[in-house]
Amino acid sequence: MRDDPSVIALVARAGDGDQGAWNELVERYSPLVWSICVRYQLNRQDIDDVGQSVWLHLVHYLDTVRDPAALPGWLATTTRHECLRVLRVTRRHDHAGLPPEDHMPPDPAAVMIEQEVIAAERDAALRAAFAELSPSCHQLLSMLIDDPPRAYAAISAALGIAVGSIGPTRARCLDRLRRSPHLAAVLGEPASEVEINETRGGHGG
Repeated sequence: MRDDPSVIALVARAGDGDQGAWNELVERYSPLVWSICVRYQLNRQDIDDVGQSVWLHLVHYLDTVRDPAALPGWLATTTRHECLRVLRVTRRHDHAGLPPEDHMPPDPAAVMIEQEVIAAERDAALRAAFAELSPSCHQLLSMLIDDPPRAYAAISAALGIAVGSIGPTRARCLDRLRRSPHLAAVLGEPASEVEINETRGGHGG
């Protein structure tokens, strides 16, 4: 993955006390924290506990961060450590005898967690890119990815555009989307339509 300028800017703003930037960071990476907690089979109360601890650690991390682009990986590692802490405290799954975190054997879920980091970054980039599109593109693309998908005739009636215009308009909207600097940061420049579709379809788009 390439360094995402939007993440670097958010970290810098949040470190300077920008509440809006902080809220955006939490919204952007809460799915990542949640997904790792689920892998460790934590209940909802424990997930909330881990989440609060992770965001508290992030407050201090922002004061000393040297590589803002490394934030997703840092969040994943911190979340994993907090999950292990909770498991020790609750003594669930016979984890009372777990060794200290720095002596833990390699985690077989580490590769999966890395994939979660990448997926979280892709999802966040897609949301940011989608938000920059025009309202008409928002409406059209949203209808086209409905599940079940809507018929062109229904889209035509809802949006007041000719059926024959839907395909070309869709192509123009996707072209704007794939050229977004947000997607370029994580998928390459410019992102291909296949990559956009895989990102969108693979995560509930």
